[in-house]
Amino acid sequence: MLKYFIKTPGWLKKIFPHRIWHIDTDDKILYLTFDDGPHPSITAFVLDELKKYNAKATFFCIGKNVEANAEIYNQILQDGHRVGNHTHNHLNGWKTKDDLYLKDIALADRFIQSDLFRPPYGRLKSSQARKMTNLKIVMWDVLSGDFDKNTSKDQCLQNVLKNAGPGSVIVFHDSEKASENLLFTLPKVLDFFSRAGYTFLPIP
Repeated sequence: MLKYFIKTPGWLKKIFPHRIWHIDTDDKILYLTFDDGPHPSITAFVLDELKKYNAKATFFCIGKNVEANAEIYNQILQDGHRVGNHTHNHLNGWKTKDDLYLKDIALADRFIQSDLFRPPYGRLKSSQARKMTNLKIVMWDVLSGDFDKNTSKDQCLQNVLKNAGPGSVIVFHDSEKASENLLFTLPKVLDFFSRAGYTFLPIP
C-alpha cells in the first residue's frame, strides 16, 4: 500500500526551504499542476475543462511523451499554460546515479524548454538538486492521490477540497493510471473553487 502525505507537513517544507511547495498569498489563487503527460486524450480532456473556467495550469511533462505527442503539447502552450520538466523517462532520483539523472533531465530539455522542474515521485537527492542551478524545483502542497488505485474517486475529490487553500500547489496526473479519478475529480474541483471565488494560475 502506498504511503504519502495528502497535505505536505510544515516540517518537510522547512527541511527543503529552497524548493517551491506553495505560493505565499492571501488571495484566492490555486496552482493546479498535472504530471506525467502529455497524453493524447486525457490531456485534451484537461485542457477542455480548464478552458471552461478560464483556468491556467502548469504541466510537468515527460520528455518522451512530448516527443510522441507533440500536437497536444503544442496545444498546452497555445492555451497559455506553463510547462515544466519531469525528466525524459520518469526516473526515480533516489534510485538513479546523479550523472544519469542529470543527463535525462537534459534530454527532456530538448523538448521542454522550461526553468521549472518536478522530480518524479517527489524523489530527488540533495546532490542532484545542488547541480540544478538553472532550475526551480517545484514540489507541492496538496497531493490529490489520483494515481493511487486504493483511493476512490470521492476520496480523491475530498483530498483536494479539504486541504487546498490560498496559494496551494495541487498535483494531478494526466495519465492512463490516474484517468478514472482525474476525470471525476477535476471538473468538480474547478466548479467548487470557482464558486468560492478562486482563480487558477500557472506557477509564476
